[in-house]
Amino acid sequence: MIMIHNSLTGRKEKLEPVEPGHVRMYVCGMTVYDYCHLGHARAQLVFDVVARYLRWRGYRVTYVRNITDIDDKIIKRAAENGESVDDLTGRFIGFMHEDFDALGMDRPDLEPRATEHMKEIIRMISALIDNGHAYEGANGDVYYRVSSFAPYGRLSGKRPAELRVGARIGVDEAKEDPLDFALWKAAKPGEPRWDSPWGPGRPGWHIECSAMSTAALGNHFDIHGGGMDLKFPHHENEIAQSCGASHEPFVNIWMHNGFVQVADEKMSKSLGNFFTIREILKTHRAEVVRYFVLSRHYRSPLNYTEEDLVQTRAALDRLYTALRGVPADGAPDEGVLERFRQVMDDDFNTAEGLATMQECASALNRAKAADDPERTTALAAALLEMGAVTGLLREEPESWFKRADGKGRSRDAGVQPGAQTADGLTDEEIERLIVARKEARGRKDWAEADRIRDELAQAGVILEDGAGETTWRRG
Repeated sequence: MIMIHNSLTGRKEKLEPVEPGHVRMYVCGMTVYDYCHLGHARAQLVFDVVARYLRWRGYRVTYVRNITDIDDKIIKRAAENGESVDDLTGRFIGFMHEDFDALGMDRPDLEPRATEHMKEIIRMISALIDNGHAYEGANGDVYYRVSSFAPYGRLSGKRPAELRVGARIGVDEAKEDPLDFALWKAAKPGEPRWDSPWGPGRPGWHIECSAMSTAALGNHFDIHGGGMDLKFPHHENEIAQSCGASHEPFVNIWMHNGFVQVADEKMSKSLGNFFTIREILKTHRAEVVRYFVLSRHYRSPLNYTEEDLVQTRAALDRLYTALRGVPADGAPDEGVLERFRQVMDDDFNTAEGLATMQECASALNRAKAADDPERTTALAAALLEMGAVTGLLREEPESWFKRADGKGRSRDAGVQPGAQTADGLTDEEIERLIVARKEARGRKDWAEADRIRDELAQAGVILEDGAGETTWRRG
């Protein structure tokens, strides 16, 4: 039984899909005008694992992640760059896919774009006007009438009366209430525009997600996810819009992941502690970043430091070390997988899920030492199956160790196997030195064997002798 913390009610609730066996999930995606940062990576990795886990548990999943390709920030950035909105958004959609692919995320089943759903957006706004939830202002904008929706504020815990305190309406605004928000914005000179019953213009941000989610999943679906920063006003406004237009329930379970902090401070450009995904991937391997994000419960704050990444690399090394030289072609250990199911069923607790993987790796090492091939194979198969659910352990162990240094850095990013590395040795040269060392040991030339080991160590290569063979890794 899968239990999920519902942000709407503040408690864990049993997952009971509207359509039995089929989970429909919508996650707020990117506004595509800049590179994705670590906060974006966390949100999308969290829900990537949610979708993976639900499928592993036997559910059919329709996972929708939108793209916001028209809004104020996009228009402003395109104008600053002297390029069209389409050129700007097309470029950053490509960068987004590159970053998410690098982190091993599965593509969503549907990836709707706001600009492709103008008919649905206009239809929903019209329904809101007809239902008394929206009105056209004297300035040509269309606003949502917050006072018309009694449950407004339930998700965020904010009371409309308190929100109104200190709020002001500018002299150029045509709102009935300072809390009312724009559904449709009348066209301004030089801005993209679409025809509508209220004249040419473009949608507000909030209505885009309401229209895209219901177009893809229906008026009533199972899970809506996103970062904690979206709870208010974006998700609060989505509820008001979607329920006001359809007169049906909107979402059963709301999920929100916690913030990313850098050295215990909220990540922000103003503080100079802002990191894009591609910046981080220049110095850290993608799987290390993925493990790090999943090492905290998704609702908890995630504190980013370089030391954390180094420790994460060591944790991944332990998993890959356990898998070295082990066949995993048998049936997985069901006891291990049951433990994994138990912790993941409890609100997708990836921190405990990774702990289970580490316990499995320790048991695997003991089975190897005891020369128990049946248990070794079963534990290795279980570890790899858990890795598939979490999106980890995607490499062959030998490849993992031969491509990285001891700081978790990806010195070989973009470098093909066998190419020259920063330490001056190719994989082939390392292998030749290992053969030469073996030959020296065979003729009992211990001084030469030690010299070769020292040469390799100086180049950052660690040798591991055992079972009649020598393996190596970049340290």
